[in-house]
Parts: sequence; C-alpha cells; structure tokens
Amino acid sequence: MKKEFDILVIGSGLGGLVSALILAREGLKVCVLEKNNQYGGNLQTFSRDKLIFDTGVHYLGGLSEGQNLQRFFSYLEIMDDLELQKMDEDGYDKITFGDDETQYPHAQGYKNFVEQLSAYFPEERDNLENYCEEIQRVCNQFPRYNVVGKDRYNEEILHLNTKRFIESLISDRKLQAVLLGSNFLYAGNSENVPFYVHALTVNSYIQSAYKCINGGSRISKLLIRKLRQHGAEVHKHAEVSRLIFDHHHRITGVETKAGKAYSAKQFISNIEIRSMIRLIGEEHLKKSFLNRVLSWEPVSSCFSVYFVLKPQTISNFNYNIYHFSSQEQVWNAYHYDKNSWPETYMLSCTPSGHHPGFAESLTAISYMDFDEVKEWEKTVNTVTEDQERGILYDRFKAEKAEKMLSALEKKIPDLRKSVKRMYTSSPLSYRDYIGSFEGNMYGYIKSSENPLKTMVSPRTKIDNLFLTGQSVNMHGILGCTIGAFNTCAEILGKEVMDDRLTQMLNKNKSE
Repeated sequence: MKKEFDILVIGSGLGGLVSALILAREGLKVCVLEKNNQYGGNLQTFSRDKLIFDTGVHYLGGLSEGQNLQRFFSYLEIMDDLELQKMDEDGYDKITFGDDETQYPHAQGYKNFVEQLSAYFPEERDNLENYCEEIQRVCNQFPRYNVVGKDRYNEEILHLNTKRFIESLISDRKLQAVLLGSNFLYAGNSENVPFYVHALTVNSYIQSAYKCINGGSRISKLLIRKLRQHGAEVHKHAEVSRLIFDHHHRITGVETKAGKAYSAKQFISNIEIRSMIRLIGEEHLKKSFLNRVLSWEPVSSCFSVYFVLKPQTISNFNYNIYHFSSQEQVWNAYHYDKNSWPETYMLSCTPSGHHPGFAESLTAISYMDFDEVKEWEKTVNTVTEDQERGILYDRFKAEKAEKMLSALEKKIPDLRKSVKRMYTSSPLSYRDYIGSFEGNMYGYIKSSENPLKTMVSPRTKIDNLFLTGQSVNMHGILGCTIGAFNTCAEILGKEVMDDRLTQMLNKNKSE
C-alpha cells in the first residue's frame, strides 16, 4: 500500500535535509528517501583504524554568534548540539608556493585578515581593506545571505570576473595569488569564475572558521534527529527508480528500486540534476531547459589520500594548507600535468584525542580529471554494491598515493616514517557515494561571461516539483543551506519564510 505525504524529498544531502526539516517544522508530513547506506551527501564521513575521516566537509564558516550560518542552524535547532573547534584565528588557511617556505595566512575577522597579510604586503594595506569591503558588498547583494531581506539577484554583480576584479583591487601579483589561494573551495578556476563565487566562498571563513569535532556527518545526524522529532520519515537504501505522473504532467508518486511506492502532494529533488532529468524523462521537460543543463560542464573531481599517523609523531596544526607548485598556477589550478601531479593540494589535520599537541591523521586532496579513471567507469563500489575494479585500479591508486606522499614530504620531512596506513578515494568514490556527475566536487562550472546559464530556479515547470542542492546556484554548507530556505520559500511563500526567520531574529535579540 502506498504511503502518502505532503512533501517527499529525493536525496538526503544537506539541501534536502534542511528543506525537509523546515517543512516538517510547519506541520507538513515529510518523507526523505536516500539511495545510499549513509545520509548526508557531502556530509558523509567514514571510519578507518577507529578514526573518523570527512569526505567533503573539512571546515565551516559563519558560525560565530549572530553570523548567517549560525542563525540558520539556530532556526533548525541544531546549533547548540554541534561540537565545534575554532581554527587558528591568525591563519585558518595558509597559502604556500613552490619552494617558498613562507606560509601566507588567511585570518579570521576582517581587521585581523588585513593585519596579518599587511605584515607581508605593507604597501597593500589600503587595497586589502578595499578587498574586504568588496567581498562583503557583493555577498550582501545575494538573496537571503543575511537571513532575511533581498529577494532578487543584482545581475551586474553576477558578471564581475574574479581575475579582472582582483587585479583591479590588488597591485601585487603575489598577493593576488594569496587571496585566491583557497580557490580549491570552488574548484580552482579563478580566470573565468564570477567574483561572487569567490566572495560567497571566502567571506564566511573570514568571519569565523570552525571544524566539526566529530566530522561533518554530525550535521546530518542532528538534522535527521530533528526531522524524526517532527514526525518525518527518513529512509536509506531507498533509491527512487521511477516517477509516476498523472495526465496533467504532475508527479503523483515514486517507486523505489526495492519496489516500494510513495505518494505525495509535492516533491523536492536533492539529487544530481542530470540524474533527476533521467528520472523525469525528456518528454516532461522543455527542450531549451534540457539542452541548457546538458551543456553544463562539471567542475573538476579530486583524489584524496587519508593518512593514519603513528602516535606522537606529527605535531598538530589548527589550519589548512593550500599549496601550489607555482604562484601562477593559482589562476586555473584544476588544469594539471599528469606527470607532475599533484601540482596543488589541500592538506588538513585532525588532532589526537589521546595525545594533546599531536595529530592523529592527515587528509590531502588534489584535483583529478574523471578521464584518469574512465576505464573503470562501468564499475560501482559502495557499501551495498561492491564490484571489483581489479589490480590495475589498485595499482593506479597506490601510485597516486605514493606521489602525494612524496609531495607532502617536502612540507613535512618526517611524514613517511610517521605514516601507519594510507587510504584513498578517487573520482569514482565521489561519484558512487555522493552521486555527483563524474565525481565532480561542486556541481557545474560557472562563468562570468554567462552567469545565468548555470542558474536554476528552485521552481520547475512541473508545478509540484522543486529543486535544491549544489546543482541549484551555490555549493558549500552555506550555499546549500541558503538554497534550501529559498526552495522552501517557493513552497510556503516568501512572506511566511521571512516571518518565521524574523521571529527567530527578534527572539534572539530580546534574550
């Protein structure tokens, strides 16, 4: 017998879970269906040698009192239960180039950000202040960035080009590269990407930067706990295989691979947009929309190496390192030469729970094109479906891990003898576990030349189907959270959504 709901959410990434909880809080009967063994999309973690590793969320911004993500998470009633560790205030990210031993810091707080970098670039102090003002100005132009207010994009802002805009603000070529040094957070394209992508990505971290002590999956666990408290159903191993339409082209229900049927009045897709198009069927979509989405290029994927360390061998560091083989490589770091891989990497550290001052693990990530793993693309490897990829694939991963270790040794000379075990994930891992097209990290490439091409309304031409998640406009924890509130505003009405959030803000002010 079919189960009937007000809202059915397909996919349990952050956007889907936040959307589900907002609507469940309104008294709607909500169900979330997830195909995998673990909820949370990019929030997923995994365990090796009794240690927790993050797959996607290595740190979060905007979580200090009164900042935007803190307000959204407070509304969702998960903020107080997040166990957070604040990162180094004088340098939560440190940017390095080639053999230059200087670590250029990105500091927390706008004044401190300027102060720390001015020590290296004293003649650029005024320009750094302008940079901080500009990223805030651009962010303030975005709908719901400040929780309530502004409901339309400023199209002029969308066309600002990162490279040209940074060059117009900053004179020193090295400082330009330093400011762009964390561009791994939006897939390393600083030549063509719109400046708003850079601004929205870095601004939250400058406000404040934190790590989740128990990994990013803590966020999804808290959201699911709240969902169940509000009477929602959340099911894993429930891959939607078919949408059921009536003769008015409205969706009436779904069927899962396991043969279960669910019906609902409205539906939210939180799965990869191309996967959703396949489910919907081309006959239900406008040709122009279909052609536009299928012409999008995915951002780069990545290869990650997870190092389990021997006890008390490597000192803990409370920041991320973004390393580039050269200063010029910053502008489009996702282009790389296979022979000299990894030309850039992000390195993060997890402190030991038993030995204060020491690290228990390291995670290193570098870009990788899907083409490098294409010969194994027909295989699927998840907790529930494990197809052997063979000895050549194992050798490929081992060679890449060795190359990463050799690169990191230049930064941490004692690393090799400190490593107890190494584990890896490739673009295939991200594709299979996260569901992203070709294992891409953040959806699709955005261009300042045509920014509207990759912008999608949460409301679709099927009047009871809505979209959320990183394929819809902005990626990242903050981007997907804001996107979920915008999706729910389409369902509940903008006035209702704004009223709920205003009530929360006013309540917080009075307390």
